[in-house]
Amino acid sequence: MFKPAGILLLGALLFGAGCATTSPLAEEPITSPPPSPGASSLNWSDPEAVPLTRPTHSKISPAAAGQSKRPPAALSKPAPVPVTTWTSLNRWAAERHLPAPRLISKTPLVSYQVRSDSGAMILALGSREANWNGMEILLGFEPQLIDGQVFLHSLDLQKNLEPLLSPPPLMFGPHPVIVIDPGHGGINAGTKSVRTGRGEKEFTLDWAKRLAPLLEAGGWQVFLTRTNDTDIALSNRVAFAEAHHADVFLSLHFNSAAPDTRQSGLETYSLTPAGMPSTLTRGYDDTWTQSFPNNAFDAENQALAARLHGALLHAAGEEDRGLRHARFLGVLRGQKRPAVLLEGGYLSNPAEAQRIEDPGFRQKLAEALAAALNLNAAAQSPRPESGGSAIEISRPTPP
Repeated sequence: MFKPAGILLLGALLFGAGCATTSPLAEEPITSPPPSPGASSLNWSDPEAVPLTRPTHSKISPAAAGQSKRPPAALSKPAPVPVTTWTSLNRWAAERHLPAPRLISKTPLVSYQVRSDSGAMILALGSREANWNGMEILLGFEPQLIDGQVFLHSLDLQKNLEPLLSPPPLMFGPHPVIVIDPGHGGINAGTKSVRTGRGEKEFTLDWAKRLAPLLEAGGWQVFLTRTNDTDIALSNRVAFAEAHHADVFLSLHFNSAAPDTRQSGLETYSLTPAGMPSTLTRGYDDTWTQSFPNNAFDAENQALAARLHGALLHAAGEEDRGLRHARFLGVLRGQKRPAVLLEGGYLSNPAEAQRIEDPGFRQKLAEALAAALNLNAAAQSPRPESGGSAIEISRPTPP
């Protein structure tokens, strides 16, 4: 259920984030005001932004022997030049033959809903927090009311709303390839459980090993960046996915807000689109104009992230901390395929750490992801059924 109070709270904590009229405004673009970039005080232990140079020592998962010889997934069109205009949500919806946005609440924030066959998006004026089919989405910019109409930054429409409300046709070929990346390893233990001191690296590897056979049963070719307690450079994890011609890259992690023991919940990250501020910077430079290879897959990243995040929320029953964007995540930047990073809970929270340490909970997380991905892999129709659950990725035919 959408939580209006949550919008106000998150808007205040993070960055500060429509009854539509029937007469659209003139077509002239409105220059974007210079919003302040946001930053989060979360204290991750992941050195994701620090490139390492050690060689890879991991082995291919025995169950995933028989490396694919197909070419890598085709690149989408390069990321467009960053957009600096605002667009009427009324006009945007009309151009896509969607119902006009509907005013649904005036307190605590004025909120509007826009719908499609895929679901419903709820937006609040002055808040970056939105809600998609009951899950939290973090926008790049706060929606504004201009001359009586709701306006969204064009990048939010292109990168956050469009992939969900009007999902692009993406197609999997037969036997798609996925690379699962268990975060950390070796001397890089990641964060540690506040209860027992056990390292994050142990739980991510176990999660990946539980997920792999479930995906293989669904027709995937599965490769793990590491199958044992080995420290793998971030650049080598990216290179591993490229060498195995991966269609999808999935990095598994658990979170920390230490010394805060109260923070809890699930987060899903994809790379920040060029021209947009990140949800999380963790003190790193967040140059909005930067573009990386993975930005060619912004729309696919958003659709995939929403699918997997929703599945985990349903299975785990944890707090929803939303779909987020980060630019410093080195394991995502160079990916030439849809790629997301999942945070399966907070090891700094005693109650959540206890659940993460339970093998049954990690099995539940694995089964949730497998169910979502196997559903996608099985859907081969170029026109997904109403509900937008199919995610298909096109690739060139092998010579």
